[in-house]
Amino acid sequence: MSTKPVTISPSGFTPLDQAAPNAPVSRKTGRMVLFFCLGVFVLVMLFLLSARSLMIEVKAQTPAQISVSGLALPFGKRYLLRPGDYDIHVTAEGYYPLATTVTVDHSDSQSIELPLQALPGLLSVDSEPAGASVIVDGEVVGKTPLSDLPLTEGEHQLRLEEARHLPVEQALQITGRNVREQLQLQLPPAWADVTVKSLPSGATILLDGEAVGKTPATVEVLQGEHQLMLQLQAYANWQQTLQIKASENLDLGVVALQPAAGELALSSVPSSANVTLDGEFQGQTPLTLILIPDRAHRLAVFKPGYKRYDSSVQLPAAGSDTQTVTLQAELGEVRFSISPANAILRVNGKRYRNSNQTVSLPAVEHTVEISLDGYATVRRTVTPRPGLMQSVDVRLQTQQAAKLARIKPEITTALGQTLLLFKPGESAMADFTMGASRRQPGRRANEVLHPVALRRMFYLQTTEVTNAQFRQFQPSHNSGQVEGSSLNQKHQPAVQVSWQQAATFCNWLSAKEGLPAFYQEKNGIVIGYNSSATGYRLPSEAEWAWAARASGQALLLFPWGDTFPPTQVVGNYADTTSAYVTGSTLNNYTDGHVVSAPVASFKPNQHGLYDMGSNTSEWVHDVYRIPSANGTTQTDPLGSQTGDNYVIRGASWDHSKLKELRLSSRDYGQAGRDDVGFRLARYAE
Repeated sequence: MSTKPVTISPSGFTPLDQAAPNAPVSRKTGRMVLFFCLGVFVLVMLFLLSARSLMIEVKAQTPAQISVSGLALPFGKRYLLRPGDYDIHVTAEGYYPLATTVTVDHSDSQSIELPLQALPGLLSVDSEPAGASVIVDGEVVGKTPLSDLPLTEGEHQLRLEEARHLPVEQALQITGRNVREQLQLQLPPAWADVTVKSLPSGATILLDGEAVGKTPATVEVLQGEHQLMLQLQAYANWQQTLQIKASENLDLGVVALQPAAGELALSSVPSSANVTLDGEFQGQTPLTLILIPDRAHRLAVFKPGYKRYDSSVQLPAAGSDTQTVTLQAELGEVRFSISPANAILRVNGKRYRNSNQTVSLPAVEHTVEISLDGYATVRRTVTPRPGLMQSVDVRLQTQQAAKLARIKPEITTALGQTLLLFKPGESAMADFTMGASRRQPGRRANEVLHPVALRRMFYLQTTEVTNAQFRQFQPSHNSGQVEGSSLNQKHQPAVQVSWQQAATFCNWLSAKEGLPAFYQEKNGIVIGYNSSATGYRLPSEAEWAWAARASGQALLLFPWGDTFPPTQVVGNYADTTSAYVTGSTLNNYTDGHVVSAPVASFKPNQHGLYDMGSNTSEWVHDVYRIPSANGTTQTDPLGSQTGDNYVIRGASWDHSKLKELRLSSRDYGQAGRDDVGFRLARYAE
């Protein structure tokens, strides 16, 4: 097979240097570029000539990022801006973002300072012991251990409180900016060790009325005043007041207990007879007498209108006996002649079937009451005399009926306060003994037993006077606050009121209602009183004691009964929530109020009265004195016309101890206090 040769033909070739040149650039295009550049230059120059310098100074500890709206040329901290409004946004680590608007005017150079607000710092607090209340700048924020509490930068006041330890307080300098800070604090103990032994041993140790161990023992006692008592069967109680200072331990040594005295349960017919033992007044029957063992004692039982009973009694150590003395009445005859004949006759509250008759009565003062519907009630006193007939002639007057109708069981003052009517003379406790037995735990020296009798009807306010009510008399009144807790709310009791202010308030309200003033004033100062006036006043101490304690035929020891401590919430005392304010608290008791509560926050007592013996202590009318133990009964006592100090009755939100919560406890003063208020009283006629 043959192959045909391939012929390669030459192609055309032109050297590079002989190639045709590129077409020239159009002159029109060049001019456009030139004009564009010239325009840009002109615009830049116009901006530079019209722009103003703005320096932005950011106050922060960390680098800041700045954003400016619109056309702005930055040069470090300076920006070139044309006059107008610009939005500026600034951020920095550890600070809140800042957004603001700045107006650039025609000044050549301007400056602006932008302080950033730091984020809170984070504080962690631990303490020994744990569980302490953490208070920052006066506000409780939690308990230790406390973690990451946010606080603004700067200085703060820190305080730690725990019931059994002394508070710790210090100033804090918080960095802020989310910086974490840790604090570890040690709270010093608020107690001391008290060592006590007894002979014989095994005595129960009572601290403020609560059992804490048996002798010999060392007990922890919180700082302050406390009552320590040792009790052992067949031995007399031993008691001592302790003044405890934190960490200062106390050794009381060996206490030699004395054999217990004998106990004589004495009653009489009739009851409420006065009793003296070896010439010293002991109270009124029924009562229990404490006798020094193996020694003869002179016993006397007497009551007006009855023959005196004298005897001798003796008991062995820890012995007991019961005795009833029947007193022989000294009688006198009283002949009653009453018109209308169908009127009702009552003698000492006892109703007689016929109003016109002769009655044999004990030779003592008796209250006689003659009443009939549509007529004014007549009340008189009569003292029969043995062997001498006495006559009581009464003609009821109908024109006095209007006055009788005005004596209502309940009245309301011009300020809206409610007062209830009380007739103690008709009650089982018309005659009762004020004070406390020497044997009563917590009893003070000013609580001397003494008999009183109440006969006049009186009104008593159901609640304590409130801030809102008192400000209608004194608009500028301020009850203040305690450790950040207000006492000044309108429904809280008015406190920081002196006795003089309370008495002047009574006269002001009497004048407002057209009643005769009870208190006599000179230059705005109370200098005495008018016992016959029916204007507003403070309750007498006897009225307060009767309204707080009388329950049927018994006298209450505490507002809730006769045992300590209370088993349920019955009033406002120093409870667990107020430990950082009061220091001493009523163990395991929570009433929900750090300081005073609004009036009527708790149930009323047996007479329908609120806060008798709690919430705030109360001024009463009487000048302060220690009663005489002479056994003489005082009727409707009001005390001296004037004095330097006045009686305060009842416990308050600041009290927790057994001796303070007893209804027989007495205090005194004349100036206002943050735990002393008052309530109104007035005679019915």
